[in-house]
Amino acid sequence: MPLIKDRREVDDIWAYVPDEAALSPGGCITVSLARLRSETEMLLARNTEIGVRLEPADDPHELEEFLDRLALIEIDFPKYTDGRGYSQAQLLRRRLGYEGELRAVGHVLRDQILYMNRSGFDAFETERAELPSVLDALEEYSAVYQPAADERVPVFRRRHGKD
Repeated sequence: MPLIKDRREVDDIWAYVPDEAALSPGGCITVSLARLRSETEMLLARNTEIGVRLEPADDPHELEEFLDRLALIEIDFPKYTDGRGYSQAQLLRRRLGYEGELRAVGHVLRDQILYMNRSGFDAFETERAELPSVLDALEEYSAVYQPAADERVPVFRRRHGKD
């Protein structure tokens, strides 16, 4: 699957390790929130970067104490109709101040990428969308009507000189 980060295709150096699988001795890994909470000391003691994958039902506030140690947070979209990941991204960026990589994984479609980016995602693991299509999606609308994590100035603020 192509990984698109910061508007370019990059190699993915991260591996997701399911809860029932053994951890590799090295390399950058992501684990579930449950595994991060149950194996915190061992995971944070590794001499490699660590990431976590949030499922739709996970509460991003549970990551608050770890945010400065997480290089990557993946948010899973198991179905394109499940929008909870947008809310998780907004919470992480706008309320909790997470500044690391925020990656959308799972069922990520081209038509969602602009809205994912506005919610705070800066990386997209997508099966169907190639780089030119993703770049087109990110530039599809030149004006926005509501504030979001991407900090673009909404039309009403530009009209009233509040930018």
